[in-house]
Amino acid sequence: MLKTINIIPKSLSVRISLMAVLAIAVLLSAALFIMLHFARKTVKEEALRKAEQTLDGTVQQIDNILLSVEQSAGNIYWDMLFHLKESERMETYCRTVVETNPHIVGCAISFEPYYFKAHGEYFQIYVHRVDSSGLKVSDSPIIQPSTFGNLPYPQQSWYYNCVKLRHPIWINPMGDASADDDAIVTFSLPIYDKEKIVGVMGVDVSLTRLTRIIEEGKPSPNSYAAVVERDGSYIVHPDISRLYHESIGKIAQQETEPALRETARDMLAGKSGYRAVHLNGRLNYVFYKPFRRAVVPGRANEELGWSIALVYPENDIFGIYNQLLYFVLVIALVGIGLLYFSVHYIVHRKLVPLRALEKSAHRIADGHYDEVVPDSDHDDEVGLLQDHFQEMQRALSVNIDELKRLTESLREKGMVLGEAYEEAKEADKVKTTFLHHMTDKMTYPVNAISASVGTLCSNGGSPDRQTTEKAANEIQQQGTEIIRLLDELLNISQQGSKQ
Repeated sequence: MLKTINIIPKSLSVRISLMAVLAIAVLLSAALFIMLHFARKTVKEEALRKAEQTLDGTVQQIDNILLSVEQSAGNIYWDMLFHLKESERMETYCRTVVETNPHIVGCAISFEPYYFKAHGEYFQIYVHRVDSSGLKVSDSPIIQPSTFGNLPYPQQSWYYNCVKLRHPIWINPMGDASADDDAIVTFSLPIYDKEKIVGVMGVDVSLTRLTRIIEEGKPSPNSYAAVVERDGSYIVHPDISRLYHESIGKIAQQETEPALRETARDMLAGKSGYRAVHLNGRLNYVFYKPFRRAVVPGRANEELGWSIALVYPENDIFGIYNQLLYFVLVIALVGIGLLYFSVHYIVHRKLVPLRALEKSAHRIADGHYDEVVPDSDHDDEVGLLQDHFQEMQRALSVNIDELKRLTESLREKGMVLGEAYEEAKEADKVKTTFLHHMTDKMTYPVNAISASVGTLCSNGGSPDRQTTEKAANEIQQQGTEIIRLLDELLNISQQGSKQ
């Protein structure tokens, strides 16, 4: 981080501000990461708990509806057993079943062919609810095969399966319904005359109505519940069209996404669990479990083979968390920005004396040693630095003045020494000239003496008197001249030494 700061060509206040903000940002990011990690974990655990509660509540709600339908049908059933021969009472029984339970949309009481010979081969009374506000009874209390469903009722699954199994069953007769019919699930009770089955009472529950009731208890706006039969066909689904044309069995065989395929297989196998799957391009969590009916005395304990699933969109689970995440990130970014400007403002104010010292130091470096350093009004390290810098400037100014005086004195002495040196050079030059002059003067006497000595030597052993005397006089005179010149040189040398 320090290397990153160093490459930013900014002022010291900017560098310090960035270092402080980056350090705080790192700590804040770590804290936010930990907080958001555990928050997401908590949200997911809460979603799992809510989904489990929703599944249990949906199962209980559906089972309560089924139980109420069973009880409503049973209450009429036991009275009907005592009046099986009274065909005119069957319409009243059907109407009573529908009127006493708002979840029942229709009731049919059908008898074996020719049970009532006076009414022909088939005898069936069917009463159905048009809407929640009233009942509609067909014009004729006897529904003829051509006017009820696609098949004669003895060939419809709700009838012949009940006769075959010889006990009350829940069955979904969607395959027998026309495309315009409301999807229903039917509770069928075999009608016994002594030990012989003579007919079937079928009580219909609208799957559309059942779906709407379940939709009211969904945990989020976009979630939904679905109930499937043991063969994979939908019993409850918010998309009613799927109740006729789709099943999770096809999903288990054709779906390319492994998670969705495995989920469908688990539901068909009656397993519990949850998976993250993609539906319509969106991530969803699918929670599923087998449909278990409550154990009630006198109730058939046969398992329906249903499985219930709750589709919980990931955005519904983590939507508030994601909003909180964005909100926290915005607050963090705004907070870091405000922190930066606050730190920069404070540091900038604190560094004002340092910038003044920097300018003073620059002027002093340029030679303005008398630069005045103002007094500090801070009592912190910056104030102490300014006070010490002020003392240093004053001491430097005094030393510079002293150096200037010493420099001037040395300059003056140097000039004197220079003049003395020039005089010495001149005197030396004069001395040299004098020595040359004296040497030149001594040359003649020396040459004369040398010539006289040479004359004496050249006459052999008997020079004449006159020549000898002349040579001796010449040597004496020239010797005296040399002595005079030496005395003059000695005197001049002594005078130079005294000077």
